[in-house]
Amino acid sequence: MSGALEGLRVIEMGSLIAGPFCGQLMGDMGADVIKIEAPGEGDPMRQWGQGAKPAWWRVIGRNKRSVSLDLRKQRGQEIARELAASADILIENFRPGTLEKWGMSPEALHAINPRLIIVRVSGYGQTGPYADRAGFGLVGEAMGGWRYLVGEPDRPPARMGISIGDTLAASYGCMGALAALHHRDKTGRGQVVDSALYESVLQVTESLLADYGASGHMRTRSGSILPGIAPSNAYPCSDGDIVIGANQDKVFARFAETIGKPEWAEDARYKTHHARGERQVELDNLISDWTRQYTVAEVDAIMSEAGVPAGPIYRPDQMLSDPQFLSRHAIHWEDHPRLGRIPMQNVFPKLSETPGAVRRPAPDTVGQHTDEVLGVLLGFDAVMLAKLRSDGVI
Repeated sequence: MSGALEGLRVIEMGSLIAGPFCGQLMGDMGADVIKIEAPGEGDPMRQWGQGAKPAWWRVIGRNKRSVSLDLRKQRGQEIARELAASADILIENFRPGTLEKWGMSPEALHAINPRLIIVRVSGYGQTGPYADRAGFGLVGEAMGGWRYLVGEPDRPPARMGISIGDTLAASYGCMGALAALHHRDKTGRGQVVDSALYESVLQVTESLLADYGASGHMRTRSGSILPGIAPSNAYPCSDGDIVIGANQDKVFARFAETIGKPEWAEDARYKTHHARGERQVELDNLISDWTRQYTVAEVDAIMSEAGVPAGPIYRPDQMLSDPQFLSRHAIHWEDHPRLGRIPMQNVFPKLSETPGAVRRPAPDTVGQHTDEVLGVLLGFDAVMLAKLRSDGVI
């Protein structure tokens, strides 16, 4: 078996990050993902990434078959509906109303395939006064409360260096699809999974709203710390920075003894979680005085021996040589004729009985599998395919 989702067919529509990442997650777990791309340039993700040779497509496009299909043409819409008729899941991240305009509303799709699960990822969801608005990940991160909390308190809101709003919405969309599959097993009916970017971000804001409701407390930007959680920060060493999390009482007692300050564990200023939080800056300064005497590797080894959570702040090159990454095969390598030998994150999470795998690389060309998919699944012959190409449908 090549993954827990082997035997499931997924039709991926849309482009950029949220929809395609949802498709990547399903493909990594064994689903047959058929990605529909516009003829010509296809998904803009083919050009995304950083550096002289952007390579994001090699990650987000893996484990997928590419079919070129112009969904703005009536014949393209008809073919898409034919593909959906035999699919288990359809993923789309168009602006709400687009599928309806193309004759592929959930009602229309369920009329031809009642078992179909439709994952719809958008900025604001399919309902509500903002549903029709365009919404990218940064807007969802801002509205969902994330951007207000990220950065230094005396500076404008910052962003994480990755598209976290999109990937969260995709992950929740995938989670919803798996729940819908379980429901379908019991009832035989598909349903719509509605994943909004801003609500996906809201889900991971912990007690942001609850704290405000209970006491009027308004969380603000706090830089590299979590207010009241100490010690838990990045600390300077002689050759870089290391993170240490010794905020739990018993762990703090071990930490204090390890750095030669056993009296801290009984000192009223630091003994309890609340007391340490009250003196967070003071405590961080004292710890920094100690860490500066050592290298990152030395502090890491000392903390590991003492059972105190700590670790270096890795760059990509450090990940590739770390024994933990290597032993768990956390990195997948691909040999590519243009990009060379490139690393990427491997399939995750790891399943003991039905592990996922990178079974096929991202398709190099738009529509690389068009003839294969339309020929095998829909019975199109060479004459029909040639006519569709001449008409600009595929």
